[in-house]
Amino acid sequence: MNDAISHDRLANAIRALAMDAVQQANSGHPGMPMGMADIATVLWRRHLRHNPADPRWPNRDRFVLSNGHGSMLQYALLHLCGYALTLDDLKQFRQLGSRTPGHPEYGYTPGVELTTGPLGQGLANAVGMALAARLLAAEFNRDGFALFDHRTYVFLGDGCLMEGISHEACSLAGTLGLDRLIAFYDDNGISIDGHVEGWFTDDTPRRFEAYGWHVLREVDGHDPAAIDAAIRAAQGAGRPTLICCRTVIGRGAPTKQGTHDSHGAPLGAAEVAAARAALGWPHAPFEIPADVRAAWDARAHGAARQAEWEVLFARYREAHPSLAAELERRLSGALPEDFAAYAERELQAVNARAESIASRKASQNAIQAFAPRLPELLGGSADLAGSNLTLWREAVGVSHDRPGNYVYYGVREFGMAAIINGIALYGGFRPFGGTFLMFSEYARNALRMAALMKIAPIFVFTHDSIGLGEDGPTHQPVEQTATLRMIPNMDVWRPADSAETLVAWQAALEHRQTPTSLILSRQNLPYQPKSAAQLADIRRGGYVLVAEAGALQAVLIATGSEVELAVRAQAALAEQGIHVRVVSLPSSFAFDRQPREYRTAVLPAGTPRVAIEAGVSDYWRKYVGLEGAVIGIDTFGESAPAAALFEHFGFTVAHVCAAVRECLDRG
Repeated sequence: MNDAISHDRLANAIRALAMDAVQQANSGHPGMPMGMADIATVLWRRHLRHNPADPRWPNRDRFVLSNGHGSMLQYALLHLCGYALTLDDLKQFRQLGSRTPGHPEYGYTPGVELTTGPLGQGLANAVGMALAARLLAAEFNRDGFALFDHRTYVFLGDGCLMEGISHEACSLAGTLGLDRLIAFYDDNGISIDGHVEGWFTDDTPRRFEAYGWHVLREVDGHDPAAIDAAIRAAQGAGRPTLICCRTVIGRGAPTKQGTHDSHGAPLGAAEVAAARAALGWPHAPFEIPADVRAAWDARAHGAARQAEWEVLFARYREAHPSLAAELERRLSGALPEDFAAYAERELQAVNARAESIASRKASQNAIQAFAPRLPELLGGSADLAGSNLTLWREAVGVSHDRPGNYVYYGVREFGMAAIINGIALYGGFRPFGGTFLMFSEYARNALRMAALMKIAPIFVFTHDSIGLGEDGPTHQPVEQTATLRMIPNMDVWRPADSAETLVAWQAALEHRQTPTSLILSRQNLPYQPKSAAQLADIRRGGYVLVAEAGALQAVLIATGSEVELAVRAQAALAEQGIHVRVVSLPSSFAFDRQPREYRTAVLPAGTPRVAIEAGVSDYWRKYVGLEGAVIGIDTFGESAPAAALFEHFGFTVAHVCAAVRECLDRG
């Protein structure tokens, strides 16, 4: 790279592109990019290991913009360094269909590692990336072959640190000693509402020191020498580092710098012109001088670094062929070639055993069956391993000085989900984490972000209904399963027995572009015998479990623990001469993707339908229509033994039979 160009000119290129794009869009956040331009210039030009020609190079440093509202900082950097992001792309900032959306979005822009929007989640994702990097290095690096020796860098602001998720994730990062995680705190004292001392007076350095982080205080965020020295100190710290950078938001805008007026709105044409004069940047909007552009261009340097790594990997492949092949498979996301056949054998064995067990136990059995064949499985639980049953015999807990394949996340549901997202984004692992379904509420936004990014972590949610009993309504999920199903791209499985649970796990592991939520019972569920055709049809998300004995008069649709109730009600109705079928529908996500012919064969048009699920009823109207009936729960639960609760809330054979007869009478 050309180091003859002054630091100020290089940083001002970022400032100019940021204020120009925001001004043209008449929307955005110019203040953070202008305030962090000096930090970004030092990091990206002197330290960041990356190759603009190959944004997926495995040994690249990861860069995360947790304060994602300042997205023009990252877009300017990517453009200047030579990524496939043009000036025209920058001019389309925040416009429909552009590659430069308002917040960085995974899959839209080359070089963007993850979607950051809600503050604090990028920081938590970065913790997941740093953890994945350390574990992958421990598994695959060998003497003389440091395949994975990069770092994870994250930019964050006051808002990220106000969010509770920052405590969850950074506390765990300190405990685990993630030494290759380096965070830059943009300490500018400003948020949208103004100067933060009215609502944020934490002693942030002491807070992070208490987590076990290395903290560099009072770094001048506009002094390139001080920034460079801080980065070098962080790289040798032996633990995660927070670099506290004092900056001026909107630096260079004469009347708006240092104020919230530069935070979340265009500077205005007059202020942009004044900023150009103050910065000594006489160039037209979106114009970058040739010498500045050449000095920023990282393509040759990045290609050389990657070429060195590829030579190293070629030698590694010769020295360790089995490890190299396994690493390539893992990084590609492919499952072992024999996985489908193995899963089918396991399904047949489960069907033969026909065990009546809780679906959380069936889930543990599935994990035990798959984990020895899938070393990429990285499990965990939010302090509920013994209740979620997410452990398996070969599980080894990750600690500060020990790699493993199981993370004890502690009571950090939101942090766990966001860290898992970071692990999934990093690659090489298939992470999963467990908690009670009720506590999915704490993790909700991270679940949504996984779906938005179209990544494939697995979320294990147990204690799925009033069936958990005496803990009462605070712990009894009612609306959670329905609302999880309403998240676009979220595959939700609520299996009725051990066969459906195994298939749910198989589907989750085979999906590469959707997250999966597994909704599992605390209580035992009777096994429902299945033919070979029925076993195959579980994958379709819904299938006829018990066929009608005569001419079809109604359909009972159920999931999870309520399938057994539907089966008993079907038998009772048959004794009354009423012929109904039972449809088990463990995944509406999978079922709704089936061909229309299959769906109508399972749920014939014009036939009355009654849905049964121990949760809110409105979701099921899409299947039963206005003329059907739903046996659900539209209140909160109660504290009592599970059997008493099911009877109290109407989950009885008599109630189901009455609902069917009422539908038939209306028809």
